[in-house]
Amino acid sequence: MSEEKRVLVIVPFAFDESGIGNREAQLEAVELGGDIVFEFKGVKAGPAILDSHHDAVLGDMALFEVGIEAQNEGYDAVCIDTMSDSGVNALRSVLDIPVIGPGRASYCTALMLGDKFSVVTQWDGWKPLYKKGVKEAGLEDKLASIRSINVLPDPENLLGGKEEVVFPKLVSAAMAAIEEDGAEVILLGSTTMHQAAGHIAENIPVPLINPGPLTYKLAEFYLGLGISQSRKCYPSPAFPNNEMVHAMMDGAKAAAINKANFDK
Repeated sequence: MSEEKRVLVIVPFAFDESGIGNREAQLEAVELGGDIVFEFKGVKAGPAILDSHHDAVLGDMALFEVGIEAQNEGYDAVCIDTMSDSGVNALRSVLDIPVIGPGRASYCTALMLGDKFSVVTQWDGWKPLYKKGVKEAGLEDKLASIRSINVLPDPENLLGGKEEVVFPKLVSAAMAAIEEDGAEVILLGSTTMHQAAGHIAENIPVPLINPGPLTYKLAEFYLGLGISQSRKCYPSPAFPNNEMVHAMMDGAKAAAINKANFDK
């Protein structure tokens, strides 16, 4: 890449600067060329923790709205900052630039490193989203297990202050997946867990995939090769309606602000 490329990373929550900063910290875990820049942006309004079909619908719409104008705004690629891959399919149908979700990217990358993989996560409520992603990718026979420590997520502050409790539990879950379930690769179950990636990787005998940084490297890879998603798989809409999508999310943002003010 001779000229600087811009990549939009869409965070699935309406965070302030501090919350976005915790997500940007994922960039420290990967080496990237100097000619690519990643810009993180949160949604206008969205789900709480993406642990239900209810949240899945809200997540798809919220992330889709943020990315729908990415190409017009001069971005060269889009990365989704959630293992649910919220909004990925819809964005691929309206954008020609690469759109990368960490869920499917993690599952497929795992199979270049081993034959069976397990997902280690912190919340039982996220199990359905992994099952859905693996099923859609046709990789159900490659999933050794999903192991959860069932600790309520804090999407904004992440694992800060919980390291001494959470990190050992995650390592234990990963080792159980390896020794009891036959996992040959471990997938970190959420980008909200990225702070634990280094500790887990140092304490298990198989590769660990950290989903957020993986998408950044894949964005660099796709842009370097000049490839993007197939229009045969993701056909463009005959009658796009960006205005309706923006109006819906503007209304959702206003409703969230009104509720916050009312609760005060």
